[in-house]
Amino acid sequence: MSPTIQPETSTPQAPAVDLQLAALLGGSALSPLLDTGWIRITGDDRVRWLNGMVTNSIQELQPGQGNYSFLLNAQGRIQGDAHVFAEPAEFEALLLETSLSQVPNLITLLDHFIIMDDVELTDVSATRSGLLVAGPQAPALLDSLLLPASDLPPLQLKTILWRTSEVTILHAHSPLVPRFELWADAATISVLTSALQEAGATSVTQTALEDLRVLEGTPRYGTDIRDRDLPQETVQTRALHFAKGCYLGQEIVERIRSRGNVHRTFTAFRLEGALPAAGTLLEAEGKQIGELTSVCAISLSNQHLQLALGYTRREALDRNLPLTYPGGIAIPVPAPFHIPTAG
Repeated sequence: MSPTIQPETSTPQAPAVDLQLAALLGGSALSPLLDTGWIRITGDDRVRWLNGMVTNSIQELQPGQGNYSFLLNAQGRIQGDAHVFAEPAEFEALLLETSLSQVPNLITLLDHFIIMDDVELTDVSATRSGLLVAGPQAPALLDSLLLPASDLPPLQLKTILWRTSEVTILHAHSPLVPRFELWADAATISVLTSALQEAGATSVTQTALEDLRVLEGTPRYGTDIRDRDLPQETVQTRALHFAKGCYLGQEIVERIRSRGNVHRTFTAFRLEGALPAAGTLLEAEGKQIGELTSVCAISLSNQHLQLALGYTRREALDRNLPLTYPGGIAIPVPAPFHIPTAG
């Protein structure tokens, strides 16, 4: 159950980005999953071994269940991230879902720590195609096409027979709107795409999905999370399990937990002024205090907003210091952002 990465093609007849985002926030939308990679882990020692490599608990996963994890180095710095799923049915493997660009590095990192373990890593990113279906109406739309999604718990997957073809339905992480992934062979994904479009789903581009990601406040590895960042700095507590036992980098994670804080923290911002580029530095009281890692401008429901994700020092938040960048100010706000949709 892993994706074939199809040639980059624009989704046919996609409307303007603001209409695409409106569909994501108020209706149903679809987009091919072109940047998703999969690593399949087999062998009798896979569960024990991987549990010692990631920040979340693998031993607790039941067939079909998944969770989110970081992979660290010995200094506790984040080297990658992935959703880990216990393969359904016979549960003969663990499946790591991550961005396609991370697959080679993660395989190299993980392979380095296979010593006398019965574990095998396989890049299976080219064996299936994927389709994202998202929005408040997505569960009902999928149900109407006999793709049961509304009863599927978050971070769980199941495989069904749909029109004689196997389709895996995955309930993805979705802090703002329901989000599902469909995985099958390329021909079946093509048929599913047409069926969903005919049923009313709006085709959306990566630009709209990126706007949704910023609205959600979800960091992306390689953009908002880098190999110098510590887990608690990212505020992604869903990736951490503090009672699972030893794993690579745990000592640093536990030391931070016992001390109670980190000096910098991942934050969402509303921007006023000129729209800055990603990587723009933030200042307070004449000193560098943080940076913006993702930036977007959206127009929706007669609102025009400039939003960003990034990092700032905790002292700036605690003291409510004004944060500035060349040409504007950055106002810390809660995430996910909630924007009312029209009518």
